[in-house]
Amino acid sequence: MDLSTLTTEQRNPATARIDQLDTLSMLNLINEEDKKAALAVERVLPDIARAVDLITSKITEGGRLFYIGAGTSGRLGVLDASECPPTFGVSPHLVQGIIAGGVRALVNSLEGAEDNRERAISDLEERNFSTGDVLVGIAASGRTPYVLSGLEYAKSLDASTIAVSCVEKSEAAALADIALTPVTGAEVITGSTRMKAGTATKMVLNMLTTATMIKLGKVCGNLMVDVRATNDKLKDRARRIVMEATGCSSERAIEALKASDGYAKAAIELIMSSKND
Repeated sequence: MDLSTLTTEQRNPATARIDQLDTLSMLNLINEEDKKAALAVERVLPDIARAVDLITSKITEGGRLFYIGAGTSGRLGVLDASECPPTFGVSPHLVQGIIAGGVRALVNSLEGAEDNRERAISDLEERNFSTGDVLVGIAASGRTPYVLSGLEYAKSLDASTIAVSCVEKSEAAALADIALTPVTGAEVITGSTRMKAGTATKMVLNMLTTATMIKLGKVCGNLMVDVRATNDKLKDRARRIVMEATGCSSERAIEALKASDGYAKAAIELIMSSKND
């Protein structure tokens, strides 16, 4: 593929002289470009809704959600997956992020890892990826070999596939059952897809897991009632959630949380059952 044809690799005329601007003007320009990421996501909301319904259905049937990506895309997938257990009280195995190059690639740039097609397959095999699972391939360019190989492997198992990319008619989109394609255009710094493309990708992943967890009953109103109080911040959040949901005092919330091993939903149920007695 001629990478110069990708919109994410094009030179942005709006920022061609960004290096000549004062600091505030520079930041204003970046901010204006960042706004386009949200608009790009808005245009694909119906597709994101289809993806959420698919993920919810597969998890309800006992499946899991996997993200696979390289570089920035991989890090965003790992980040979103790692936030699900503390936020929604789910097993760390339910939503998993896989990055080309493994854990070391989270903090070090291992750009060559994205070309390793065989490793994508072995990474999925190590996690026992199967027919009932869902694989979300993340690649801003839509052509990362590691991601394409993962999607191909998932399809060979007849598993459900979703592609998140930021260019039109990408290879990843053609492989997937559902294509999520927020087209963000040329970057502020030519080819730096950690910027607008990364922002749009983060927004999409937020929606996939958040909406799925809401549909799975992990949220009551807008309260994360399945949060587990495992540190001081979460203990205080759980206390406030219990108070908000039940109208009880702070002392009663703390007492119920202690009796419920820090599990907000159980504490709420304990308080509500006592009210009904």
